[in-house]
Amino acid sequence: MTDATQATAPHTVPGLDPIEAERVVDVLQARLHALNDLSLTLKHVHWNVVGPHFIAVHEMLDPQVEAVREMADTAAERMAALGGVPIGTPGALVAARTWDDYEVGRADAVAHLGALDLVYTGVIEDHRAAMKTAGDIDPVTEDMLIGQLAKLEQFQWFVRAHLENGSGRLSTSGAHTLSDAAGQAARGSTDGA
Repeated sequence: MTDATQATAPHTVPGLDPIEAERVVDVLQARLHALNDLSLTLKHVHWNVVGPHFIAVHEMLDPQVEAVREMADTAAERMAALGGVPIGTPGALVAARTWDDYEVGRADAVAHLGALDLVYTGVIEDHRAAMKTAGDIDPVTEDMLIGQLAKLEQFQWFVRAHLENGSGRLSTSGAHTLSDAAGQAARGSTDGA
């Protein structure tokens, strides 16, 4: 049995220094945790959304869940190709994450979307930082992250379309916590955002 905490194998892809590969593996491990967390959060929202926009949001989220799960799988497989050991256990995710758990339970669709907007912002910002790090070392991993970013940004756009008024103002502007974003979005939908 192999040690699940083993960072890298004694080899990596041809042309990449093993020390540099280990840096990329570390970056990808953080992305793997974030993507696994995001897929679970999206499914949580899918199950707990209510209100007049229920069906639109409920059905919008399943393709996002599937795409994010595929991103996680791709990141894990890239880690393995680089000689890393992808760790996808729930305990490792919770121990390593640097963000708070999703705190909105059963709630109106717009409230969930407000919180989800902040979740996507965090994932996208961290993906961009990972892309920059990988780009300095491994353009193949950078390319993978660029493709994932394009989808993540599109998904956030879908979310934000529900939160935006005709002049382009987001009902969640200035929110710093998931609860604040959910509350602002819910108020914005009753005030006409």
